[in-house]
Amino acid sequence: MAFQPHVTVAALIRRNDRYLMVEEGNPNNSVFNQPAGHIEAGETPEAACIREVQEETAWRVKPKHLIGIYLLTLHPEKVYYRFGFRADALEDLSTPLDPDIIACHWLTLSEIKALQLAGRLRSDLVMKLIEDDLAGNAFPLEIIQS
Repeated sequence: MAFQPHVTVAALIRRNDRYLMVEEGNPNNSVFNQPAGHIEAGETPEAACIREVQEETAWRVKPKHLIGIYLLTLHPEKVYYRFGFRADALEDLSTPLDPDIIACHWLTLSEIKALQLAGRLRSDLVMKLIEDDLAGNAFPLEIIQS
């Protein structure tokens, strides 16, 4: 079987010291993540970021910069390459959410850290994206050539 990496995006959206997070999975054992998902055929990472945020949160956003590109290896045949964007929330569209999303939440950093301690973040990349943003990682969107 040929190696098929998963190429994904995630959006870090901060407003008034709160982060837009999605609660997903099994309602009895949900996890929290930034709005995120796979890049579709013919789509740029920036366009995928805009689409995924709208599908998962009903917010229209504008990507501001790239925080980083992350590698997550779950096992040799399951590897994720994740483009982590900082985005500005522009408008709540009040459209239906993706069926995999239980709810959206605007959470403080301390609330997200409490979820991390409880093992309720989707992966370590959730906190890594926040930490890298707080450290000032900001690459221009033009770094991604198409």
